[in-house]
Amino acid sequence: MAKNNPSLINREISWLHFNQRVLQEAADHTVPLIERLRFLGIFSNNLDEFYRVRVATLNRIVKFKKKEKKYVDFDAAMILKKIAAIVKQQQNTFAAIYDQLMLELADHNIHIINEKKLSRPQEQFVLNYFREHVRSHLFPLMLKNFKDVNRLEEKSIYLAIRLKRLQVKYAENFALVKIPTPALSRFISLPSEDDQKFIILLDDVIRVGLPEIFSVFGYDSFDAFTIKFNRDSELDIENDVSKSFLQVMLESLKQRKLGVPVRFIYDKKMPTRMLKTLLMRLNISEDDTLIKSGRYHNFKDFMNFSVTGCADLCYTPAPPLPNPSIPSGVSIFDTIRARDIMLHYPYQSYNHIIDLLREASVDPKVRSIKITLYRVAQFSKVVNALINAAHNGKEVTVFLEVQARFDEEANIYWSEKLLEEGVNVIKAIPGMKVHAKLLLIKRKENNQNVYYASIGTGNFNEQTARVYADDSLWTSNPSITSEVNKVFYLIESKVQPIDFKELIIAPFNMRNHFLKLLGKEIKNAKSGKAAWAIIKLNSLSDSQSIKALYEASQAGVKLKLIIRGICMLVPGIPGLSENIEVISIVDKYLEHSRVLVFSNGNKPKYYISSADWMMRNFDNRIEVACPIHDPLIQHELKTMLDLQWSDNVKARTMSQHSINEFRKTDSGKKIRAQEDIYRFFKAKTPGI
Repeated sequence: MAKNNPSLINREISWLHFNQRVLQEAADHTVPLIERLRFLGIFSNNLDEFYRVRVATLNRIVKFKKKEKKYVDFDAAMILKKIAAIVKQQQNTFAAIYDQLMLELADHNIHIINEKKLSRPQEQFVLNYFREHVRSHLFPLMLKNFKDVNRLEEKSIYLAIRLKRLQVKYAENFALVKIPTPALSRFISLPSEDDQKFIILLDDVIRVGLPEIFSVFGYDSFDAFTIKFNRDSELDIENDVSKSFLQVMLESLKQRKLGVPVRFIYDKKMPTRMLKTLLMRLNISEDDTLIKSGRYHNFKDFMNFSVTGCADLCYTPAPPLPNPSIPSGVSIFDTIRARDIMLHYPYQSYNHIIDLLREASVDPKVRSIKITLYRVAQFSKVVNALINAAHNGKEVTVFLEVQARFDEEANIYWSEKLLEEGVNVIKAIPGMKVHAKLLLIKRKENNQNVYYASIGTGNFNEQTARVYADDSLWTSNPSITSEVNKVFYLIESKVQPIDFKELIIAPFNMRNHFLKLLGKEIKNAKSGKAAWAIIKLNSLSDSQSIKALYEASQAGVKLKLIIRGICMLVPGIPGLSENIEVISIVDKYLEHSRVLVFSNGNKPKYYISSADWMMRNFDNRIEVACPIHDPLIQHELKTMLDLQWSDNVKARTMSQHSINEFRKTDSGKKIRAQEDIYRFFKAKTPGI
């Protein structure tokens, strides 16, 4: 709970509860075996980012508080202690799950072995692999000569190596070797033996090859222990009017690489003397977070773990479905003009977006294309389509958010690439991220400008669309498309627009709009009318919104909240939140869509949104929520929400007394929302 406020859960602790749900998936025996390993990878990757951003911020607050106590109203040091205790417990659970998964893999004739378990033929294979593929990537750093700790890459893992000459007493030295991923796969398949599959990690391949690197210097004994660390990755963006914002961002990114360590993880079998020497040379103090761990780190690599010929140990493929409202061989513009369409990823194919952009890039009636990009795929078909449109003489305008955390460098690269190809790139807005997901196409029809828009909950990214569950509205409704055009004007001119009647825009009126809708539900509840709301978000941490939800509950409004990640609200408190229920769904797809439904006196209002209910989204980002008017689309959204609320397989409940308990319902059958939603759309798709 938050300090002195039992009605709020601390944001960081709530996030750790979310990551615990990811860990639960790794432990769940109903999840296919290889997918469980991948969930360990997701858990590890999540935790790395948590330390790089949230823990780093808390560390800054602790240091600031020592100087300016009156400006910090919560105990960051206490929160850090709670985080350390929870993470330690989770890491112990993680290690136990990993050991169990190794046993279960062995039951399926799959063995992840280290260099000590190699047969002679396997050892020769590994040595040959080391010589042919690995050795040329290795450039050891001798610790006694090492001067600049900032040159170590925080995303990488290193082998800390103790070098000895057995015949010479005290002849000991230490070296660091970076494990060269992603240039090489972390997992190397060895030749099968009697239907047994063997895999060795790249770390252990390097251990086998250490004599090939160091014996020339007279060393004949080698012990290697894995280390890694996370740096403070919050950007300090300098306010220098003499520099372009792009220059400021580039300089800030360079500073990120020099950020102070916030977590140092090391193999618990490392000798004490070696650890102390390492910490001293790397300028890491006991005040930093030191974590004992196992033999292997950077489990995020397990997100890509696979074994040839073991499809039965992975999720059954669910190929994205065509949207039945978009017939092939017909102009997509004609289809959108006939009626609004909503796409639901990853249940339905993202190729529809690519097809729309391709048609727009060639169609002689199309005059311009405008789009907001936040995170794009590594080899982005979306970007390629936009470049093609520019080459075909269309006026293409792109806002590419260079402040998207951890995608800054990639987005700066794409910005420069788009400029080179003749695309108009809108400059970033310092201190204000553009998080809205918008596409606007202007077409000349009968000598009039006609607009077509896509308004979504997720990024224009064909890679993440395979695993992120999102929704996207396609419409030619002039009352909406004209306002999408206003949003682009706002982004380009940096001037607040005068009026929006359909779209709800942060940072201008989004919080107030939804609070007014809750206020109406409160009024209806007090009048004895039906009063309820269903709110599906990734995160809920905005204090004003939580206060309004509590007031609605006290008035008798029935609230169903589906919150995947952070949820600072505490449901089920008598007299405060007994009318609020909260569930979280963690499954094979990442629940990413934001969908909101308000009873509105039995005339429900439906919205999709790019924004979570967080202060940053309401106050420091340009976000868009869009009303959904089409009854058929409303029915689709309500069906999806009902299935999610009925989930009794992957849904967890939140309550005053328990967190992350798998949800039980009165249903006599198992309901797994993501599978049932896929079946729902499959049944609506002719010929499938």
